[in-house]
Amino acid sequence: MSQKPVPPDTNPYRLLPKVDEVLREPRIETLALTVGREVLRELVQGTIEAWRAEIASGTLDASGLADRLAHGGLTVELETVARIEAGRGVRTCVNATGVVLHTNLGRAPVHVEVADAMRAAAMGYCVLEVDRFSGARNERDARLGVLLARMSGAEAGIAVNNCAAAAFLIMQTFAGGREAIVSRGELVEIGGSFRVPDVMRLAGARLVEVGTTNRTRLADYESAIGPETGLLMKVHTSNFRIVGFTEEVEPAAMAALARSKGLTSAWDLGSGRVEPPGTRALSVVGDETVVRDAVAADLDVVCFSGDKLLGAPQAGLVVGRAEAIRALRKNPIYRAMRLDKVALAGLEATLGLLAAGRGDELPTRRMLLATAAELAPAAERIAAAIGALPGFRAEVLPSESQPGSGSAPTVFLPTTAVRVVRDGQGAEALAATLRAGAPPVFSRVHDGALWLDPRALLSGDEEGLVSAFQAVAATARTA
Repeated sequence: MSQKPVPPDTNPYRLLPKVDEVLREPRIETLALTVGREVLRELVQGTIEAWRAEIASGTLDASGLADRLAHGGLTVELETVARIEAGRGVRTCVNATGVVLHTNLGRAPVHVEVADAMRAAAMGYCVLEVDRFSGARNERDARLGVLLARMSGAEAGIAVNNCAAAAFLIMQTFAGGREAIVSRGELVEIGGSFRVPDVMRLAGARLVEVGTTNRTRLADYESAIGPETGLLMKVHTSNFRIVGFTEEVEPAAMAALARSKGLTSAWDLGSGRVEPPGTRALSVVGDETVVRDAVAADLDVVCFSGDKLLGAPQAGLVVGRAEAIRALRKNPIYRAMRLDKVALAGLEATLGLLAAGRGDELPTRRMLLATAAELAPAAERIAAAIGALPGFRAEVLPSESQPGSGSAPTVFLPTTAVRVVRDGQGAEALAATLRAGAPPVFSRVHDGALWLDPRALLSGDEEGLVSAFQAVAATARTA
């Protein structure tokens, strides 16, 4: 599409092309194969409207618009927006941030055998709500409940779609229309503005705060218990810690108090640290409570995430006394929160690996336990490959990784990382270029440089990371 030079007094609005005219351009028409014709029409309309807004603001005149059209500006812009449109949504990427449980990047990657089990469940029929030996109908997570009980030492278990849902279900079941007592120091807000008081209110429970921000005693709980009390609850502080002059109630003491008063006790444990036999201890995450230890405190229910330290697909897992688990299962809200066959297959496979003593094979555990010395060879290879590209400088330096997703928020893991600088391009701009590339690469920007941490790299990621940098360098050569 081209335009002849136009007089300076030409009305620029008259030069804007018609949508149908643009859609007939052969080079633009091929974009429909990528995004679909209706979406392409929407993108064309949006681009033309953006130009119209530029004209209205005085930043685009007739001469400038004619120049854009003459040099294929509309085609180039549409190709760019079509590429961005096609690249949105869930896509595999390279996590070079060093954050193992990166919420924005999908948290825990699963074991290859777990992924195979999930794929098989998704692609075909599976035994879900029937016992294939008796033919009787059963609960879809009946097998998972057994595995959870064995792993945690609890009497029973149940699963919903995430830990927030598990906390909501607990609050609604045991304190709906009644009071729930929580320490003031545990009224947390986690990502996405998820606040415990708000969730409790929506669950129909009336919050009773006890203690102070830094100190809560058992007597505070006891004095707050009244005829309307239904639940005593502890909440993991997730992404922060209170240190110094502090005091909190031991879970076993709270559980004993609740039982003596005929109340339910619960602990939202958050991260889900397990230490099954045959695995190396996750001591690198500090004082994160082990699920089995929480259950041993004799609370009625304990909930935790599947896709954090457990290293499984996303889920909210609840273990505890059989009577309490039955009450959760009977709540009609449970049906709205229950897992689908794909997530169940993944969780069962993950717990199967743990039971078989193969927990150290799980990507999350392997990445968290990797030492700086173990990560150094990958960092050296990456630095050598990037440093060989024109305009790039790369050096290997000591740094720190983080577990992520609120797990062990005060813990920093020693690592070996690569510091990258590109001539003529700032670190933020380089990071944006890499995110938009193929494969998308996510990195850290610190002290004016881009940092690549190999801790969270999976099989094939090192090659993908280097190829992404090579693509950036090649684009610069052809520009």
